[in-house]
Amino acid sequence: MLSLENFKTYCLSKKGVTTYFPFDDETLVFKVGSKMFALTNINKPIMEVNLKCDPYMSQDLRRDFDAIIPGYHMNKKHWNTIIFDGSISDDKILFLVDLSFELVYSGLKKSEKEQLQG
Repeated sequence: MLSLENFKTYCLSKKGVTTYFPFDDETLVFKVGSKMFALTNINKPIMEVNLKCDPYMSQDLRRDFDAIIPGYHMNKKHWNTIIFDGSISDDKILFLVDLSFELVYSGLKKSEKEQLQG
């Protein structure tokens, strides 16, 4: 099962990703450019992460996986909370990280994308 460190390493391996704590000292946010694509509470005993998702895919994921629920404190249409309880494979979680990253990256302004590639 993915640990916080493995999750963090994976996210930071993506081009242009940074981390910060904008809300408090336990909510770690991952951004690409100026927009967040993942966030997690680093002190929870069972890791959970909020990831952006296509609204139609979100519905299917929530139906198919008990450990995927509407995004906690987020827009429930566009964000899911993934609970790392062992019921979802690491590969599936990393796929959802990739999807969240791509959704957010594709929404960046052209100038910001150019700066990240530069």
